[in-house]
Amino acid sequence: MKDYIEERAIDIANYIIDNNATVRQTAKAFGISKSTVHKDVTERLTQVNPSLAREARKVLDVNKQERHIRGGMATKEKYQHMHYE
Repeated sequence: MKDYIEERAIDIANYIIDNNATVRQTAKAFGISKSTVHKDVTERLTQVNPSLAREARKVLDVNKQERHIRGGMATKEKYQHMHYE
């Protein structure tokens, strides 16, 4: 694995942990795809720094469990701002 990819995987994991970030937020912050973020954390980082990978994975798992709640809140917010005639 190239050094810059290892460094990116570590930077991504630290960003996720420090900011309690989702895959989507992380991808946007780093200018990469969601698939790359996921692959860096779940595959590449486990080879480089397994303990950091586990910490990042915990945050992502919590975010995944909560995403249906956030989606529901976004939908509720959307319809509260609509005016019915």
